[in-house]
Amino acid sequence: MARSEDLPALVAKISATLALKSEIFINHPAELKILRSMTDDDLRNFAAEHGWCTVRRLGGRQIEFYNDASTRAKL
Repeated sequence: MARSEDLPALVAKISATLALKSEIFINHPAELKILRSMTDDDLRNFAAEHGWCTVRRLGGRQIEFYNDASTRAKL
């Protein structure tokens, strides 16, 4: 998986938002560039590592993350 030096900041943003809300839509071009550098499998694995699920929306112009209840129960 491609790792970016900006990935930890994106993880922190997603985590903080998902602690308060049920979903987050990433649509900022700089953030999307980081996520688009990953393959679909890498993106799913990245999300699963953090207890999230992901869905690409609007033809790839935004990516949605939400808490995965099935993995949260195991954590």
